Amino acid sequence: MENIETGLLLMVVGMTTVFAILLIVIYLGKGLITLVNKYAPEEVIVKKQVTTQPVAAGQSGNIPGKTTAAIVAAVSMVTGGQGKVTKIEKL
Repeated sequence: MENIETGLLLMVVGMTTVFAILLIVIYLGKGLITLVNKYAPEEVIVKKQVTTQPVAAGQSGNIPGKTTAAIVAAVSMVTGGQGKVTKIEKL
């Protein structure tokens, strides 16, 4: 009976120690994240706007006009009229 009591006591002490160490790691991690965000904020990347003309039938180089029209129609149908085809390239 004495061995079971010793085993249970060791188990409780071990689990409590692990739980306490995990709590310390969590709160130190949160503190580190807060410090890094406060003193070293993320750099803002400025994107350049590219102005392009919409593709009209026959303006896409060596792609036939019917194919270009089909691509433009498919994009318009899939996006509900919100999407625009700006460039078509053969891969």
